[in-house]
Amino acid sequence: MQLSDLKDELKAEVLYGEEQLHKDVTIAGGADLIDDILKLRTKGAVLLTGLIKVDVVDAAMKAGVEAIVFVRGKRPEEEVVETAKRHNMPLLSTRFSLFVACGRLYMTGLRGLDGSW
Repeated sequence: MQLSDLKDELKAEVLYGEEQLHKDVTIAGGADLIDDILKLRTKGAVLLTGLIKVDVVDAAMKAGVEAIVFVRGKRPEEEVVETAKRHNMPLLSTRFSLFVACGRLYMTGLRGLDGSW
C-alpha cells in the first residue's frame, strides 16, 4: 500500500512529506509507549500513535519506520515536525482513534507488525 492510499483510507492530513506519498508500506502497528516503538525494528512499517513529542520521531527513526500517523486528531508541535523534516519522516494525522485506524488498515490487507493477518 502506498502512503497516498493510507492517507485516503484514514482520511488523514499530511503534516509533512507530501512528496513522499508514493512510498510503500507493507505493515502497520500502533504503540503509545516509546519502548514498544523501539522494539519494532521493522522496515516498511507505518506507526500509528497518540504520542506527539519529539521522542516519537527519534524512536521511529531508530526502529526503521517509514511514516508516522498521529491518531485522535492530534497535531504535534513545530519542534516535532522540524525533527521529522531532518529525518525525512512523513507525518500524517487522522481523527480516527488508534483502534479504528489500525482496524481500517487491517481491512485493506496490511499485516500487523508480528506478520499476522
